[in-house]
Amino acid sequence: MNLLLIGICCIITLAGGVYAGVSRDPYAKLMGIGIIGGGVIPLIIARGYVDVAAALAVIIPLSTIFVLQLCKKGAA
Repeated sequence: MNLLLIGICCIITLAGGVYAGVSRDPYAKLMGIGIIGGGVIPLIIARGYVDVAAALAVIIPLSTIFVLQLCKKGAA
């Protein structure tokens, strides 16, 4: 992978981490975690771990569903 693309993916991951750390709303934190996933998965694929990236592609949306259900229970 091109060094420029790796740098861009790292910036996306860091931006998502900062956004998730700064925001107070749980739904905004989920958006930040999604941004982190969008930056990390290409980096994992660049290292050749396609099976790990496939597992993350399944785990990230499932964990989002569970966290949304927890946020719904906390609001009630």
